[in-house]
Amino acid sequence: MKNTLLTLLTLVIFISCKNETIGKGRILIIVSNTEDMNDPEKHFAGNNLWEVAPPYHIFISHGYEVDFVSPTGEKVPFSMDPLGISSYTIKYENFMEKAENSLTPEQVDFKKYKAVFIGGGYGPLFDVAENKELLSIIAKIYENDGIVGGCGHGPGAFANVKLSNDKYMVNGKKVTGFPNSTEITKTWAKEGTLLPFFLETQLRENGAIYQNKNDLNDKHDVIIDNRIVSTMFLPSSALVAKEMINLIEN
Repeated sequence: MKNTLLTLLTLVIFISCKNETIGKGRILIIVSNTEDMNDPEKHFAGNNLWEVAPPYHIFISHGYEVDFVSPTGEKVPFSMDPLGISSYTIKYENFMEKAENSLTPEQVDFKKYKAVFIGGGYGPLFDVAENKELLSIIAKIYENDGIVGGCGHGPGAFANVKLSNDKYMVNGKKVTGFPNSTEITKTWAKEGTLLPFFLETQLRENGAIYQNKNDLNDKHDVIIDNRIVSTMFLPSSALVAKEMINLIEN
């Protein structure tokens, strides 16, 4: 029995050391602390689980360490009812424990990260898009040859990122995200009237070459331009993560 336990312990130590040795690096996921849109009906803002959990699973399963950061740190609100990959990564890959102990911007050392990802949900438009510390972290990761990825409303959170040359990161680059044409037809944010800004409008104002449905072969396409990876809708969030990994590794 003792020999068996010793063997198992040795194996665990070996695997741990091996994983540490072959670790591919770290990826940062930025999430929102905003729970509602500050309206009488308390429309949910927060983070969309299906736009954050699948990319997290992709990053983890490809050997990357993942950290979460939010404007105030600690717990962040998610839309729930997990299915598929979301359910798996919550149960087996420590997703909620990580997300609910998010770092503050002051705790983040940008030099540790090869990429940064922002998923959708309306929350990031309210508290990430104007957070100077988080925008600076995104800029520094990008200027350190890192990758920036976003899904749904996530690209709206990095629309205002300025680089050291005082130009917007998205300026002159093809970027997509949740389109105005869809925003004004949905009741989720009262046809967009509860939002601080429209994602498409903000990207265009800051010089992005916004890709709408007419520019894409399919509305779920992933757009890649100068280390910025983006998509309109949540079904492609995992594809954004895969393309980010391809850019990191190639």
